Amino acid sequence: MRHFDLTPLYRSTVGFDRLFSMLDNAGNESNAGYPPYNIELTGENAYRITMAVAGFAEEDLAIESKESILVVKGEKQVEEEEEGRILHRGIAARAFERRFQLADHVEVRGASLKNGLLHIDLVREIPEAMKPRKIEIRNANEADKQIEATAA
Repeated sequence: MRHFDLTPLYRSTVGFDRLFSMLDNAGNESNAGYPPYNIELTGENAYRITMAVAGFAEEDLAIESKESILVVKGEKQVEEEEEGRILHRGIAARAFERRFQLADHVEVRGASLKNGLLHIDLVREIPEAMKPRKIEIRNANEADKQIEATAA
């Protein structure tokens, strides 16, 4: 992947630090393909991240949400070797850490592990002060009467 120098943008903008950091780190993810995941829209303001974590138990996984970053870590506990020898190991059991950048006002609602799939439910809750509101347009004469009535 090509690397772009964003330094000139840092000098000429204010308040976009987080955006530029995201762009800088976009191509630097290690284990970019592991574990595979889906991001789905499950409602108007609801999302679900589904990760394929076959072979990991609940105690092997950790989910942490801090500021606007969701971090999912997996580390398989060391098992004693079973009686038989393994001739081919195709099921990955390597440790991983996957980070997701969350938009403003997106919160983690819960997580569940079923059939080797980790489901993380997210909801965007916009505060009332930031929701659009309708402004009533009144007749100019009515507005003047209202102002006079409160001033007296």
